[in-house]
Formats: sequence, structure tokens, C-alpha cells
Amino acid sequence: MSDLLPPAKIAHIAATMRDGDAAFHVISPEDFANSRAEITQWEGYAPTPLVSFASLAKEIGVGEVLYKDEGSRFGLGSFKALGGSYAAQRVLQRQISEKLGQEVTLADIRNGIYKEEAARITLVSATDGNHGRSLAWGCQRFGAPCRIYIHAEVSEGRAKAMRDLGAEVIRIRGGYDESVLLAKKEAEENDWFVVSDTSWLGYSEPPRDVMAGYGVMTQEIFDALDHAPSHVFLQGGVGGLAAGVIAGLRQHWGKEGPRVIIVEPELAACLFESGRNGEVTNFAIEEETLMAGLSCGEPSGMAWEILAEEASDFLTIPEGIVAPTVRLLARPLEGDATIEAGESAVAGLAALIAVRQDAELSDKLGLDARSRVLLIGSEGVTDPAIFEQIMQGKVAV
Repeated sequence: MSDLLPPAKIAHIAATMRDGDAAFHVISPEDFANSRAEITQWEGYAPTPLVSFASLAKEIGVGEVLYKDEGSRFGLGSFKALGGSYAAQRVLQRQISEKLGQEVTLADIRNGIYKEEAARITLVSATDGNHGRSLAWGCQRFGAPCRIYIHAEVSEGRAKAMRDLGAEVIRIRGGYDESVLLAKKEAEENDWFVVSDTSWLGYSEPPRDVMAGYGVMTQEIFDALDHAPSHVFLQGGVGGLAAGVIAGLRQHWGKEGPRVIIVEPELAACLFESGRNGEVTNFAIEEETLMAGLSCGEPSGMAWEILAEEASDFLTIPEGIVAPTVRLLARPLEGDATIEAGESAVAGLAALIAVRQDAELSDKLGLDARSRVLLIGSEGVTDPAIFEQIMQGKVAV
């Protein structure tokens, strides 16, 4: 098989999938329809490309490699633009409707009819970068104050991008999960509103709205394809992206949908461990992964409801194949499109190539010359300094 990447040890768990219909009731078809109706009205909306890497597919011995490139999404460089901003708009809609005692529409929020009321509602969240940038952008558009909590390892370039959108950025000494706890604590103390992509007991509406926003992306995929792929490799993190995409795929293609494979860094494998244990399991992060957007130790309970029923396999990948995969997209095989991608965008592609270097694991996952694989290129270059270091070979892992 192909030697496009250094040899890599890929850990694999075949999940015991639960029976149920979480893909229809955690995020309903109506939730997806409502988000699409609103987001496609936003200024600057345009579908992102679904790219077919024909040369790469031939090289690794599969039928097709499809890559949904989210790098151009609303100029924010990430699929997260669809989730955090929409969830912010929904929080403002609910809170202003409650305060005024009358129904306020999403169009009212979008058109600034209640900007004075929005200016008195502070929205907060913790982030590794992209979710916070989306929230800051949404708050700027809708007129609400924004506070973003970041952990010690979030790059200054990503922090500056959020400040440039008007957010107040608070950096803490701990990791991502500590930043989540602080955002929740200070929101409770100050009557602010958390807009998180992670759910917890008693907190579900914003995470559901975040995942519903991703339905815009899945609809674009459906519009571009005449039949379902055989496999989809989805990044981990807290699970929101994977769950949102899976729900959309299942609602659209039913049992004809693709085999779902979840990919995480071995340094932040909370979904892998949850798959191993058959229940939500936290993972103690001891070292930060290069894939900053996937550095999450605590799964979203709401996302796990879907993953537990729909994900057939969980993989972890080592750090050593991340930078080479970024470089491969930027310097592609002849005939393939050039993609400038962020580190978290390449998890699925890195895993796919590494799996195809392992005949036994390929067989376990049902990958062969007929396979048609869908990947979500979740971000473009969200930190130019890190991207430049990767391209110059200065990031070894």
C-alpha cells in the first residue's frame, strides 16, 4: 500500500452499537430544516466545495476520496461558523422573546430589530479556537457582548482572531476542560449565557442548535452526491461535529448511509474510551495534541447518544502523521486539488491513508478498491503561523 505518510500505529475498537433512534430525536429533521432556512439567508452564505481526490484514491487503493473543504465558510475558516453563530442567534431569540413577552423571530435578530435588547445579553463560551471565533462573529453580527475562555495552549493567533471580532478573551492556566468549568461558573455568577457545543445535565438547547447548524453542511453534501458513500471518517473532539453529521446522514440515507468511523488524536481519546466502555468516559489529557480543535477530554453527553447507536468503529492516530498530511494536501499528487488545511481538518484523511497501509485493519473496516470515502475538512488555515511552521517542516509531530 501507499507510503504517503510515515508508518503509524492506529488503535482500533469495533463498537457494540446500541439500538435506537437518537439520530432522529436528539436532532430532529425540523431542527435541521430550521437551521438551513435561517443560515442560508445570512450575508455571505455560499456552499463550500466537495472535492474528489482521484489521484490520491488511486494511490491508496480505494474507489473515491471525497473531501468537504470548510476552509472558506463565511470567511471564518471553519465549519464551526455554522454552529456557534446559529446557537448564539437562537439564545438571543429565546431570551429576548422571554423578556418582551412576545415571539421574536430569527429574522428579527438577524436584521437587528432588537439590537438594544441584545446588547444587554452577554454570551460566553470556552474554546480551542474555532467555536469561539464563530461565537464572536455571531455576537458581532447580532449585537451581543461576547466573552471567550481559552486554555494555556491556544495559540495567540487564534486568540487575536477572536479579539478582532470584538470578543473579550480570557486565558486560563489549565486545559480545555478547565476553561469550560470557568466559563460555566462565571456565567452563573453574572447572569450571562453559555453557548457551548458540549452538553451536560440540564443544558442541552445550545449544543443541539450548534449541531443543527451543521445540517447546512450535510445538505450541501447531499446536493452534490447522487448516492451514499460507503464510509465516512469523522473527527472526534467532544463529538458534536460527528453527531451532527451522522444524524444528517442517517435522516437522509437511512440504512443505506455510510459506515461511520470516528477518529481522534491518541492524546485526546475521550470518544475512543467511551466506545471501549460503552458509556461516556472522560480522558485525562496529559499532553496537548497538534490538532488543537480535537483536544477535548470530556465528551458531550448529547452527542454520545447518537454516536453510541451509529458509530461502528473508533480509531486513534499518532501525532507524527498530522503535519505530513497537512503538507500532502497543500502539495498534492498530480491532478488533485491543492487544499490549505488546518491541523484538525486532516484527522480523517490521515487515518484513512494510515489504515490503507495496514491490510488487516483495512479488512476490519471493510475498505477496498470499491470504497467511496467521505471526509470532512473541518477547517482551513486558522493560524497562519502554525501552518507556515508545518509547511517548513519545523513541526515534527
